Parts: sequence; C-alpha cells; structure tokens
Amino acid sequence: MTKDLLKPLTSLRFFAALWVVLYTYIKELHPPVQFGLIDKGYLGVDLFFVLSGFILSYVYLEDFGRKQFDYRQFVIHRLARVYPLHIATLLFTLLLIGAAAIKGVQLDPNAANWSALPAHLLLMQSWGLAPTAAFNHPSWSISAEWFAYLTFPVTATLAWRLRERPILAVGLAAAFLIGLNLVFSAVASFNLTHATFQWGALRIVPAFLFGASLYLAWRGGAVASPWIARFGTAAASLIVVAAASFGADKPHIDVLIVLALGLMILSVGGLDRDRPGILSSKILVYLGEISFATYMIYVPWKWVFLKAVHAVLNLGDEGLPFTWWFAGLIALVPLSMLAHHLVELPFRRIVRRCGEQMVNKLGYKLAKQR
Repeated sequence: MTKDLLKPLTSLRFFAALWVVLYTYIKELHPPVQFGLIDKGYLGVDLFFVLSGFILSYVYLEDFGRKQFDYRQFVIHRLARVYPLHIATLLFTLLLIGAAAIKGVQLDPNAANWSALPAHLLLMQSWGLAPTAAFNHPSWSISAEWFAYLTFPVTATLAWRLRERPILAVGLAAAFLIGLNLVFSAVASFNLTHATFQWGALRIVPAFLFGASLYLAWRGGAVASPWIARFGTAAASLIVVAAASFGADKPHIDVLIVLALGLMILSVGGLDRDRPGILSSKILVYLGEISFATYMIYVPWKWVFLKAVHAVLNLGDEGLPFTWWFAGLIALVPLSMLAHHLVELPFRRIVRRCGEQMVNKLGYKLAKQR
C-alpha cells in the first residue's frame, strides 16, 4: 500500500511545483498572457503544505501513537531533507548578487538584504524575522515547513486523539482553516494565502493540520473505493479550475481552492488500488521526486536566464518571445536533475549520518553522567 499511495502523491508534487513556477515565470512572456488557473499558482505552495501534513501523518502518526516516535531523529531527517539544497541555493544566490554588483546589474530590488541573512541561515525567514523577501525568496516556504516539522508533535497529538473520528477531524480542520483565513484578512487587510516572509509560519498551520485530518479520513477508508477516488479527483480538479477561472476576483476564493486541493490529495491517495494509473508512471513520479529542486532553483535560474536572453536579443524591458520563454522553462528539468542528484541526495545522507552520530554521542555522554 505504501507504493500505491506515495507514487500518485509524489507525482502531484510535480504539478504543485509546476503551478508555482508558471505563476512566476509566465509574467516574463511577450506578448503577455493571462490565465485564471495560472494566476492562482501561488496556491501551489498551500498544496505542498496540505500534502506535507498528510504524508508526515501517514509516515509517523502510528509510531507517535504507540510511543515509538523519535523526535530527535525526526528533526534530523527533516532538516536533512530541506537544509542542504536551501543552503546551496542561498550560496548560489549570494554569488549571483556579487557578480551582479561587479557588473553593475540589479537582479531584484530586495535580493540583497543582509539583515535578513541570519534568518535565512537559521531557516526562520518566514517567522517574521526577515525584513524583506531577500535572497532566494521561495525558501520562505521551506522555513514555514521547518516550523511545521518542529511543532509536529502538537499536530500528531491532536490527530491521534481524533483518529477514530475522522469526519470530526476534517470538519474541525476545515473550519479552522476558513476561520483563520477570515480573521487574518480582516486584521491584516490581505489574504493569508498571500503571506510569505512575514506570516509564512502562520500560513502553513491550518493547511498542515488540514492535511493531517485528511490522512485520518484516508486511514478510515474514505476513498477505499477506486471509483470514489476517481470521482473525488475529478470533482476537486473541476472546482479548482472553475474557482480560479471564474472567481478570481472574489476575496475568499483562495480558501475554497485550498479546501478543494485537500479533497484532491485525499482522492489521489485512493487511486491505483486496483491498477496503476498515469500518476504512477515512472516519468511523473521522477518529476515529483525532483520537484523540490525545481522549486528551489527556479528563481535563481530565472534571474540568470532572463539577463542572458535580454542581453543576446537586446530586448530592453519587454518579455521573452515564446520560444525562448519555453526553452527557459524546459531547461529547469535537467537543472533540477543535477541539483537533486549532485546536492540534494548526497548531502541529505551526510546530514542524516552526522546528525545521528551527534545525537548518539550526546545521548551516551548524558547516560554516563547519570
């Protein structure tokens, strides 16, 4: 069942990353194009957040409930998952900023804000500790994920207590998501789904809890029938497309879309029970596996590619012709493969090994002192 569940959801990560990339990247196309679904691409981050709550509950909740959950090992493994590539892209961004300064070129108005660097190094740039969206801006969501990882025992405690009442859990989580978004927009005068470096750590909380509650629904057999799973996937997709296309000007349509994305995750988790489908194809699963690298490198790559093409074609301030624009988009695939295999995977193993050795040594020393 592990492979049946994780393969389609891994593929879903690819579409989430692509959605975010297109949201940012389509603004560089000439002539300009507007497309409702792509205009809501920033919600791909919320899709990641809900999916993260679902998957981590799937992997760890049973052990947590049986008192077999090792928090120290969990933190090490989660840090190893996100930190090496974050630091690699941060260093690359710093090199780009330095090179741009030498050339007298500006990459981004907020790219070089040195007062934000400590927060980036500590993965706390979405906790209200970074003054601007500096350096590799998408990393704010990794900081939010780190907050969710550190507080996972709270999520797990709530989920475990409601494990036999999944409908109540989903209802409460959905109500909390709706309520917090309404209160936040009333107080802050903008939607929580637009929060990044200032309130990103808060933005992930309702989405992560919603994902955990959806796991309880999956665990309780809500999509045990492949037909129900397929219907739910189709219905969720239609809601997302329709809401993004025809309700973009509605102030709280984002909340409806996030709820529909949750239904999509739950339903996709029920696919492939009878036979493998397209979301279990090797290509899509692999693209999902490298999607974290895609998400982390797309802004630095956009800076480099745009400057190079504008210099070659002498475009001035206008966007890229479609052929060049599409070439830059496709180039993200091999670049993501390189980042995944040369940085993400090997350094993940190194951080895990070193972290576990440090914890074991610390535990041994504490045991000797008792």
